[in-house]
Amino acid sequence: MSKKFQKLLQSFFSLGLIVFVIGSYVIAAQEAVTGTWKAEVKPEKNDKIYVSFDRRTEKGGKHQHGSSFAFSDFQGLSREKAQNGRVNFSLAREAGTIECEGEFTNGKGAGTFRFTPNKSFVDAMRSRGFDFEKSSKHDNDNEPENRLFAATTLNVTTALADDLLSANFGKLDVDDLFKAAIFKVDSKFMREMKDSGFPNLGMEELVKARIFKIDADFLRELNTAGFSNEPFESVVKMRIFKITPEFITGVRSEGFQNLEIEDLVKMKIFKIDAEFIRQARAEGVPMVVEKLVEKRIGVWKK
Repeated sequence: MSKKFQKLLQSFFSLGLIVFVIGSYVIAAQEAVTGTWKAEVKPEKNDKIYVSFDRRTEKGGKHQHGSSFAFSDFQGLSREKAQNGRVNFSLAREAGTIECEGEFTNGKGAGTFRFTPNKSFVDAMRSRGFDFEKSSKHDNDNEPENRLFAATTLNVTTALADDLLSANFGKLDVDDLFKAAIFKVDSKFMREMKDSGFPNLGMEELVKARIFKIDADFLRELNTAGFSNEPFESVVKMRIFKITPEFITGVRSEGFQNLEIEDLVKMKIFKIDAEFIRQARAEGVPMVVEKLVEKRIGVWKK
């Protein structure tokens, strides 16, 4: 082997090593996400601390994830440490680990963080049909790291995915996992709502149900009252205005058998119940919702 060839070979291997090292560094840089955090200890919540995480994306976007956490969620942080002084703590979840450092003064803290996603979590979720590396219709920046970061702060787990899938509720995506984690939707709630007799329920409807405290019993009562084919938005209205089966039964007993939900809403807004209807009838008010409203606001005339 000539000396010239040996030098060329050595140069090749040296270049290959440099390329390998640079490539490894780039991969590591892509996997790690950095940003800043702020926190505040709430006096009225002894076991909770509010922490927000902020980071900038390569495209100039901004992401913020803020929530109340239990002190037990963090390693290296306690209520005592979150009063004054330097801190180093971490949030280790199945989707990844957020390592934080900074300082607290009088219960308020700030500093920097470094997030490292868990590749095995991505693989495990993909095997279940949830692709964290694929952008969704609600994800404009197309950065899987942001979805994994959110999954870490919200504690989205493979156990949650398995639980939701066991309900056989139809096709679910990554967004649905986040919604379920935020609004405490589990397979038990999904099955109960599915068995209520109310048709065409999806994750959006389940989220609204959690927000407005609509359960399967309420849906079954509406079904019995003849409102099973209404859009879920109408169900939400009925819950907002506290239109109960008892209220429906009361106005129906006074002759209003075929009321639309909008009519019930009007009656509830203007406090037109069975007793008011009886009084209005005695005064000669026509048994029409609009006339009852006029009577209630004092503009009805014979």
